[in-house]
Amino acid sequence: MKLATQISLGFFIAISIDLVDSYVNYSLTQKVNTNTDFLTNSEVVIRTSSNLNRDLVDMQNALRGYLLSGDRRFLIRYDSGLSTIPELIKQERLLIEPSSLQISRLDSISMIHNIWLGYANQIIDAKSKAIADPALNWRYEKLFKSQFTLNAGKNYNERIAAIFRSFDQHEYDNRQKRRAALAASIKATDRFSLFFSLLLVIVGSALAFYLVRKIARRIDSMVKLAEKISTGDFATVNDDQTDELTSLSHSLNLMSQKLSWNIDELEKRNDELNQFAYVVSHDLKAPIRGISNVVQWIKEDIQDEISPAMEKYLDIIPERLKRMADLINGLLDYARIGRSKFPKEEVDVSVLVKELADVIVPKEYYFTIGDLPVLFTEKILLEQVFSNLLSNAVKYTSTDDGHIRVSCTEQAGVYEFEVSDNGIGIEEQYHGKIFEMFQTLREKHDEESTGIGLAIVKKIIDENGGTIRVLSSLDKGAKFLFTWPKNET
Repeated sequence: MKLATQISLGFFIAISIDLVDSYVNYSLTQKVNTNTDFLTNSEVVIRTSSNLNRDLVDMQNALRGYLLSGDRRFLIRYDSGLSTIPELIKQERLLIEPSSLQISRLDSISMIHNIWLGYANQIIDAKSKAIADPALNWRYEKLFKSQFTLNAGKNYNERIAAIFRSFDQHEYDNRQKRRAALAASIKATDRFSLFFSLLLVIVGSALAFYLVRKIARRIDSMVKLAEKISTGDFATVNDDQTDELTSLSHSLNLMSQKLSWNIDELEKRNDELNQFAYVVSHDLKAPIRGISNVVQWIKEDIQDEISPAMEKYLDIIPERLKRMADLINGLLDYARIGRSKFPKEEVDVSVLVKELADVIVPKEYYFTIGDLPVLFTEKILLEQVFSNLLSNAVKYTSTDDGHIRVSCTEQAGVYEFEVSDNGIGIEEQYHGKIFEMFQTLREKHDEESTGIGLAIVKKIIDENGGTIRVLSSLDKGAKFLFTWPKNET
C-alpha cells in the first residue's frame, strides 16, 4: 500500500472518530436541551398553577367576607378574579402538553370553578338585594341555608384543592424524572466526550507513530546506504515495499551497483595506466641510457680526434637526454597525483621547510622562515609542493643577492602560505600560463626546466581543495601564495 494511501486512511479513521464523537455529542446535547427546556417550562407551569390556585382561594375568601359583612369592598378581589382566572387557565393550557393528563385536570378545575361561580353569583345577587331591601332578606336566607345544607362551597373548594395537589404532584414528579435524565445526559455527554477524545488521541498517536516509525526506518536504511556508498562500500538495501519510497531505494541500489561497477572499471583502468606508465618509463628511459652510453663510448674511443666543436656538441647531448628523462619523470609524477592516498600525520611545517631548504637552497642565498603552523595532513604532498616552489625560486633567483622567504597567515578553515623571492620575476601576461604543462620562462640553453613543476604544484593543491596564485612583475621578484586546509585532529 502506498504511503499516501496509508496516510489518507489514517486521516479517514481520525475524521470518522471525530464525526461519531460529534454525532453522539449532538444527540446527547439535544437530550440535555430537551430536559432543560422541560424544566424551564415546568417552573412556569408550577408558578402559573400557584397563581391560579391563589386567585381561586382569594375569590372564595372575598365571597365569604362579603356575605358576612355586606361590605362590597370584599368583592373587589372577587371581581379581579373573574378576569385573571380565565387568563391564567388559558396560559396554563398553552404550557402543558395537549394530550397529557394535566389538561384533563385543568379542565376539571375550570369546570368546577364555573359551577362555583354560578352558585357564587346567585348568592351575591341575593345578598345585594337583601341589603338594598330588607324585606327580601328571606330570599337570601333561604338560598344561603340551602347551599349551606348542601355544603356546596366547601365541596367545590375541596375538589379544586385535590385536583391542584394532583396537578402539582404530577408536575413535581416529572420534574424529578427530568432532573435525573438531565444529570444522566450531562454525565453521558462528558463520558462520551472523554472516551472519544482519548480514542482519537490514542488512534491518532498510534497511526502517527506507525507511519513515522515506518518511514523513518526506511529513510534511515537509505541514509546508511548513502553513507556506505560515500565511504566506498557499495552495498544495497532490501526493500520489499511498494510505495513512494520504493523508487528511491531502487534508485539508490541502482546507483550503488553502477558506482561499484564504475569503480571496478576505474581501478582496472588505473592498473592498466600504471602498467602503461611503468612500461613507457622503462621503454623510454632505456634508449636514453643507451644514447648516453654511446656518447660516452665515442668520447672515450676518439677522444684525441674530437675537435672542440664536436666535443661541444657531444656535451650538449647528455644535457638534452637529462631533460628528456626529467620530462618523463615529471609526466609520471603529474599522472600519479590524486591516484594514490597517503596517510595523514602531524606535520610541523617549519621543520619540513627547513629540511627541504637544507637540500634545495644553496648556502649563498639569504633564506628566512616566518611563523609556520603544525598541520595534520598528507606530508608527502605538502613536501612536494614546497619542494617544487623552493626549487623554482632558486632557479630564477641570482645567487649574488638571492633572498627567499616562506611565511604563513591563518584564514577561515585554511592557512595561506607564501613563498617569495627577489628573482627575475614574471610578467603579468604569463601569470596564468606558468601553471600549465611544459610552460617555462627560460630558454632551452639556460639551466634546463621541464615546465612541469608548477603544473604539479597546482594539481596537488587543487586536489586538496586549495588555491594558488602568483604576485609578480618583471625584475621585481615573485610571490607564490597557496592555501592548504587546516585538517586539525
